[in-house]
Amino acid sequence: MRAILLLPMLFSKDYVGYLSRQVVRRLQEAKVVRTDKPAVLAERINNGLVDELSLEDRINEEARLILEQLQGEMSKVGASYPEMFKKIKLRLVQQYKAVL
Repeated sequence: MRAILLLPMLFSKDYVGYLSRQVVRRLQEAKVVRTDKPAVLAERINNGLVDELSLEDRINEEARLILEQLQGEMSKVGASYPEMFKKIKLRLVQQYKAVL
């Protein structure tokens, strides 16, 4: 089961949108890309950036959800929440093959 979570990112969506438009503008100026629809290209870049920038937030939230489910067992064995969070986060990073 994979939950879709909408969480705040480190950067605002407005700033990411600005970055996307600047990337398109500079790529066009450098003649690296040609497009008649720079807004569409900027939107695609924006979507990719938002997805990448929010990955760690999504992984952290999924780790918190897993720890909530294991809370009873953790208290029985005296496991530390921060240590378990790190272990679960590492497992999720490996599972998603993420680079954080």
